[in-house]
Amino acid sequence: MADEEIQSVAGCQFVPTEWADGDSFSVRFPDGSEQTVRIYGADCMEWHVNDKNQARRLQEQRRYFGIADGVAAESIAQARGFGEAAGKRTRELLAKPFTVHTYFADGRGDPKFKRIYGFVATSTGEDLASVLVREGLARAFGVARRLPDGTTAQEYRKHLEDLELTAAAARRGIWAKTDWSRLAEDRQIERRDEQEISQALNKNTVPAGGIDPNKASQEELMSLPGVGAVTAKRIIEGRSDGPYQSENDLLRVKGISQKSLLAITPGLRFPKTPAGGSSPKAP
Repeated sequence: MADEEIQSVAGCQFVPTEWADGDSFSVRFPDGSEQTVRIYGADCMEWHVNDKNQARRLQEQRRYFGIADGVAAESIAQARGFGEAAGKRTRELLAKPFTVHTYFADGRGDPKFKRIYGFVATSTGEDLASVLVREGLARAFGVARRLPDGTTAQEYRKHLEDLELTAAAARRGIWAKTDWSRLAEDRQIERRDEQEISQALNKNTVPAGGIDPNKASQEELMSLPGVGAVTAKRIIEGRSDGPYQSENDLLRVKGISQKSLLAITPGLRFPKTPAGGSSPKAP
């Protein structure tokens, strides 16, 4: 998507809701409309766990931070507490009017609810995701895009990863509770579980006619053989570098090799290029 297509909306207001957390919340725009905004690049602990998908996500987050060991009930309560803390911190940071930079791209996590991805700058000009990661209340994880100032998605992600490393070294926020002796093992277990879940979900679930990687949701992409949540998010993120015009374009996505591309190619479809024109842009 071209840089000029991003829109910057100043004077936005935080709308308190019972379901909001640190990285996803309701925003009232100056024209009075309301949108649920999911911030780019950062992922806070699940606070409101109401179904199996959310419980599974919380488990994955606990393993990432290395706080999944011990009594499960205590570990879960601790993790949700950090989710609540992130939600409160976001409300504090957005107490004054702020700016949302957005492509109005679909940021849907739950198919029942609509939300958009966006970068959020506080009233003092700080990037909300950066603050949450720096304070150890979120991890550098998820979809990223090119910023209004021209910073690429890759550069932005690296910036957040550096902030995460600094927070971990200083044992800030969630990192203060990390069991460093188990962190590598916890993450290995999570990768194994994700692979098994992906294999179970992938069996005979690719929609008839194939999937257009320029438009597919994360869930649809995960129906492709061997594509898990991380790779699906990277495919979505890669749209900011231009549309996927053929299967070979997916090789620019980290985690997709020639071997894995051969496995997913039968389930892909691409928009035809109009005669004398260029391929349509990814949404």
